[in-house]
Amino acid sequence: MNEEHLLGTGPKLKALADYLATCPQVTRYDTGDEREAWTLTHTFADLEASFRKFLEEQLPKLTEGELPPDDIYSLLLEIGEELRHILYHARDARFYRYLLDEPEVRKAHG
Repeated sequence: MNEEHLLGTGPKLKALADYLATCPQVTRYDTGDEREAWTLTHTFADLEASFRKFLEEQLPKLTEGELPPDDIYSLLLEIGEELRHILYHARDARFYRYLLDEPEVRKAHG
């Protein structure tokens, strides 16, 4: 697996959060102590890990065509858990809640 992560260090995470915090369309979702820039940064770091796992581990195993049916099934379930993790982050970030396709969410996003 490629060990060079775009968001793998504290300084990189802070730099991205600070950068996102300059965008009013992001900060409008801040509430209390919750900063949307940090939520998005955490989301992107976790998505990077999930996408890497899928692209570098799971998809190659699937496309090699050497797994017995039970292992195919297990791998598909594993991929499903990564997809669940991705969906969680899409729902967690207020900025991306318009993806839920709910009229009041789309209207608020503008």
